[in-house]
Amino acid sequence: MRKQVWLAMLMVVILPFMLFTVSCAKKAVETAPETTPAPTTSAPGAADEEARRARMLEEERLRAEAAAAAARDAFVNENIPFEFDSSAIVPQAQQILNAKAAYMRANPNLAVTIEGHCDERGTDAYNMALGERRAESAKTFLMNLGISAGRLDTISYGEEKPLDPGQNEAAWAKNRRAQFVIE
Repeated sequence: MRKQVWLAMLMVVILPFMLFTVSCAKKAVETAPETTPAPTTSAPGAADEEARRARMLEEERLRAEAAAAAARDAFVNENIPFEFDSSAIVPQAQQILNAKAAYMRANPNLAVTIEGHCDERGTDAYNMALGERRAESAKTFLMNLGISAGRLDTISYGEEKPLDPGQNEAAWAKNRRAQFVIE
């Protein structure tokens, strides 16, 4: 009897273990090799047309980005010229400011700082005040064209940041300016 009890217990333990291991065996899954369609040499299909459209859209996007970068560079790099000892907006400066106002209207989130600069002639205090008047006159001109004052800040550098360190009329003319910096 004792032998039968041991045999029954052994069967209770071994039989489920054997069923578990046999039933969980992994089977190898056969996969068919991937086949790629042969390139067609006939007329362009839908895929070729889609690729051509994608290339055209990408080229158009790159041209638009280049144009936007060129417009931004022109906005920043074109300074407002001033006459000697003056903060009056001359006709050439009006044209430049009109273009800057158009750019700011096209970019409503754009905020700028207008820097006023002078040539080296005059005292430091006088040139700081003149630089401030130049920046403020450019700001006022833009505000009269409809640009919000909240988008325009001004600062004067006087004679501190010359474009041309020369000491002649050509250098001084370059240094008498209002310069725009995008914030």
